[in-house]
Amino acid sequence: MNQSTRSSSATVALDRRALLKGASVLAAGLSLGLPAVTRAATTTKMSVALDWYPNANHAGLFLAQERGYFTSANLDVKLYTPADPTTVLQTVGAGRDTLGISYQTDTLFARAQDVPAVSIAALVQHPLNALMVKKSSGITTPAGLKGKKVGMAGLPSDEAMLKTMFKKAGISYDDVTVVNVGYDLLPALLSGKVDGVIGVYWTHETILAEQEGVPVTFFRVEEWGVPDYYELVMVAGEDVLKKQPDAISAFLGAMRRGYDDVIADPAAGLDALKQASKDLDVAVEQKGIALLIPVWTDHGTIPFGTQTDARWNAYGDWMKEQKLLDAKVDIAAAHRDDLFPAGSGATPAATPGA
Repeated sequence: MNQSTRSSSATVALDRRALLKGASVLAAGLSLGLPAVTRAATTTKMSVALDWYPNANHAGLFLAQERGYFTSANLDVKLYTPADPTTVLQTVGAGRDTLGISYQTDTLFARAQDVPAVSIAALVQHPLNALMVKKSSGITTPAGLKGKKVGMAGLPSDEAMLKTMFKKAGISYDDVTVVNVGYDLLPALLSGKVDGVIGVYWTHETILAEQEGVPVTFFRVEEWGVPDYYELVMVAGEDVLKKQPDAISAFLGAMRRGYDDVIADPAAGLDALKQASKDLDVAVEQKGIALLIPVWTDHGTIPFGTQTDARWNAYGDWMKEQKLLDAKVDIAAAHRDDLFPAGSGATPAATPGA
């Protein structure tokens, strides 16, 4: 998936099924740390706007839904791909969607434009964006692109990343020819139009390239000077957070449980994705899940969804230094780290592929 992929009010009704389930629902709710009155009496509807079609990044959400974790938390969750995923921050900020998947970079851009969207969980612990070249080029560091062409989609954040990476590698941004190829990043690389591209995910486009018989080499942005950041984040609007804190907490607990299950059983996560999308490229997403599992919990060292002030501040400060973000933007207001239910933070015992 490349960077082109970036960028309801809740109703309460009596849940007769929950009342009939009685003790079993109560036990499921307790495992997610929900208040007893919420567990037993009401169902809250939620719409969750995805950042793209169902893929490996979403496996935990669909497995949580398939296994009834949202239902057990008295949530009626609709996972869907909007017609224009670039509007997720706007629809969430306005309350037209309860939650949505976006990006740390774009969340900060939105805050700068007074869009009241807040990150409430990190779906991945590190950047997925990468600078990619063909392996046959023999290029082993970003410095190898000196005198060559690099394709990008024209995003200011990608330009800033390139400048930072090249500086770390010992060359200048002016030492390369940057070509705006729009969002045809992978085709531009495979066809030889450019020698490298930025804006591709090392968990997705690398797999697609190898399927085309073109092995690639990629350079992760955080390994070449860009501060570590959370690529994908779950966002909510400030108004929803004020009005539905218990429902949001219940959702996060169920979501975390779903991702922990995928970590323990990747095949189950893939099966849930198959059920969600009849057009799923199973081979690609199977490899994608294997690559993503280590970055969901940082190789099993932290609970899924974790965010820290330090990482948000370091990346936000870098954006300000790069003139991507106004100095007045309040980084602390862009994220909440206190919403997961108590007792839901057990770190998976093992991380396959880590």
